Amino acid sequence: MRIRLSSAPALLCLLTAGVVCGSCRTGGETTGGDSAPTAGVVIRLTGSDTMVNLDQAWAENYKAVRPDVSVQIAGGGSGVGIAGLIDGILDIAASSRKMEPSEISRATKVSGKPPLELVVGLDALAVYVHQSNPLTEISIDELAEIYGDGGRLTQWSQLNASSTGCPSDEIIRISRQNNSGTYVYFRDTVLGSKREFKLGSVDQSGSKDLAALVAHTPCAIGYSGMAYATPGVRALGIARKKGDKATAPTTKTAADGSYPIARPLFFYVNGQSPAHVNEFIDWALGEAGQKILQDIGFVPVPKSAR
Repeated sequence: MRIRLSSAPALLCLLTAGVVCGSCRTGGETTGGDSAPTAGVVIRLTGSDTMVNLDQAWAENYKAVRPDVSVQIAGGGSGVGIAGLIDGILDIAASSRKMEPSEISRATKVSGKPPLELVVGLDALAVYVHQSNPLTEISIDELAEIYGDGGRLTQWSQLNASSTGCPSDEIIRISRQNNSGTYVYFRDTVLGSKREFKLGSVDQSGSKDLAALVAHTPCAIGYSGMAYATPGVRALGIARKKGDKATAPTTKTAADGSYPIARPLFFYVNGQSPAHVNEFIDWALGEAGQKILQDIGFVPVPKSAR
């Protein structure tokens, strides 16, 4: 299948917990028979900037399968998508983080049923440096000392990574805006529950923008999805603790859980969805949809957990 794209052992527990049905029927109408959707229906899908290229590819390729269904895609961040789902203006929220308990409670009050969480892919959250940076690996605790409030790592020489491309030796922190699921995931996983981000980072609204900025900033470090690597950046190997063996972000290491900051990617829908929404999600989790996901640079959901 040709992909058309206009813009381009712990995780498995999450998968089996998140995907609670053998098929992706979401508790509403069933597909087939008299419940087939009428012509010209629209699916509104908004959320994660990490997932926006993937969502667009799914939408464009699904049009060839169901020309009567239009999937409208927008980014804005996981928080934007979840808010839209709660407000009832979306059919699907794309998110690179789990919904928070307060969000689930509000969604349940509005729709009368709790939202359904579906894992539609996996991603390795890569940590990028400029291609001229000599650093090849970093630990979670060192990342916390770079990004966390009160962190002691502010110069590349402290990591034995001085570079003539960065004469100031200053570590320029590139981060995401706080409505981003990637921001929330990085904070919770790297900084922990008792620490916040240090002020003074350069914050980007999108995954692609972050990688591009690192590619043009020799002193920079940033984090973004594995699929957003460009020739101007290099993804570091990540060690759980300093002195441990570092693991590179790859499809294999994200799938087997050996990469320390791999994560699931979610679709959230309200507790009762129409047939055409169910059919689209089934297709995205099927062989055709998961091949598109893999070709773009993400990691398919294991068949046993779809």
